[in-house]
Amino acid sequence: MTDATTGMAGTEGSDPSVPAVQLTGITKRFGGIVACDEVDLTLYRGLVHGILGENGAGKSTLMKVLIGLVLPDEGSILIDDQPRTIHDPLAAAALGIGMVHQHFSLVDQLSVWENVALGEAGKLDSSGVRRRVAAISKQYGLEIDPDARVGTLTAGLRQRVEIIKCLRRDPHILVFDEPTSVLTPEESEQLFSTLREVVAAEGRAVVLVSHKLDEVLHATDEITIMRQGRVVDHRPTQEADARSLARAMVGREVSLRSERAAFGLADIEEAVDADPEDRPPAETVISDEPVLRIEGVSVRGRGGARLLDDISLDLRAGEIMGVAGVEGNGQRTLGDLLSSLIPLDAGRVVVNDSEVRSGAPGAMAKAGIGVIPEDRHDSGVVLDMTVAENLLMVDPHRVARHGVMDKGQTTETALRMIEEFDIGCSGPDAPLWSLSGGNQQRVVLARELAAEPDVLVAAQPTRGLDVGAIEYMTDRLRQTAADGVAVLLISSELEEILELSDRIVVMSRGRIVGELSHGNANLETLGLLMGGSEG
Repeated sequence: MTDATTGMAGTEGSDPSVPAVQLTGITKRFGGIVACDEVDLTLYRGLVHGILGENGAGKSTLMKVLIGLVLPDEGSILIDDQPRTIHDPLAAAALGIGMVHQHFSLVDQLSVWENVALGEAGKLDSSGVRRRVAAISKQYGLEIDPDARVGTLTAGLRQRVEIIKCLRRDPHILVFDEPTSVLTPEESEQLFSTLREVVAAEGRAVVLVSHKLDEVLHATDEITIMRQGRVVDHRPTQEADARSLARAMVGREVSLRSERAAFGLADIEEAVDADPEDRPPAETVISDEPVLRIEGVSVRGRGGARLLDDISLDLRAGEIMGVAGVEGNGQRTLGDLLSSLIPLDAGRVVVNDSEVRSGAPGAMAKAGIGVIPEDRHDSGVVLDMTVAENLLMVDPHRVARHGVMDKGQTTETALRMIEEFDIGCSGPDAPLWSLSGGNQQRVVLARELAAEPDVLVAAQPTRGLDVGAIEYMTDRLRQTAADGVAVLLISSELEEILELSDRIVVMSRGRIVGELSHGNANLETLGLLMGGSEG
């Protein structure tokens, strides 16, 4: 087999009838787990190929084989009909293969252009890199300041940096692994509209790994579906529909009510049958008195910028209040405030008629506020710790004797939580990194609900999750509210907000610019408020 570093493959003049990539019989094992099981995949230039599957189906492992991050145990790789062994990402880059990863690989202390330039050979041309960043961001609708420090950017802006990093190297074979999980619908639409133009004009081969049914249906030419490490279906996109894709992904019928909310399936309502099981459950009893009151809250950032500007809201037991808005308008700051991560500059937070000190570690949790953070890897879990340790890290005293965690009690408690929340893992001692994204999110949910909070803050709770995991999470949030917990749902997915919320507030530039009841809310009204039009 030819080594990938022997020469550049993949040019615009390549024969379009010859596959750009052929993966045949790819098998990869991690101990006793078969992540990819004899997987075949063929990519053609000028086409966008979608890969769907649940978290843990083997999608990302397959792409890591193509990019050289993982060596297959069996199988072969052909690039432009030439056999290749791809030892590492540098070898993949030499073949014209680039990948936008789902999880960020950025250096917070560096600027946007410095992150983009990392790994470049030769003398550093800062002006040239800045110009290139500006040109790519404009071409693909990913506007960003090349001189902004990455550590100050929102998750959506960081994803833009990751995409620009990949596009700067002008790859002929592009792999996008969940590229829009933190982009707004408008940003996603602009990205794929431009991408399809480039694919057609320049003959690039593109892989889109996604859990979003509408994204794959609208942005791809053909679709491969994986389940439990194997390819279970392959079809032209024009022959696919939402319900059949969801069924193939999870191997069973799935209610699309929850998936519509998370995926933005507003324009394929016809794919959903009028089945009684798809209807929302009966309304939960909501208390009259607020459990959480946020009164006149202001938070300033660097340079005195107001991240939260005189925010006031109240939340009652049994209620789900949705917080909508384009990312970067104060939603993350609100979540950080209720996680005791930042102090107030003005105002107060009151839980059950008692004021809670802001910025004091653990104060909000002790007052009865549980939090599902928007980035579980950043502030929700510790990947190198075990499942049991992650489940009990907030309150280790539950299983401690004389200040030391008791192994037997820890295992027993963790097993009980694993069973209750149906967490897919090999056991309490499994490292958290070995779990799929959906199961990692279940660990976070289980830990927070085990503390029996009065308020649950769910920030982007379905981000990056697959169809089955989203169904589970949305049903759990409804049940949590039905159990009498006040739920604050912070989400950039408007359909999710509309589907789950009893009331909705909209944030713009750090302020609440409108409040709507569930019955009075719709996409058009929310869109106007998100643009800063006060209602």
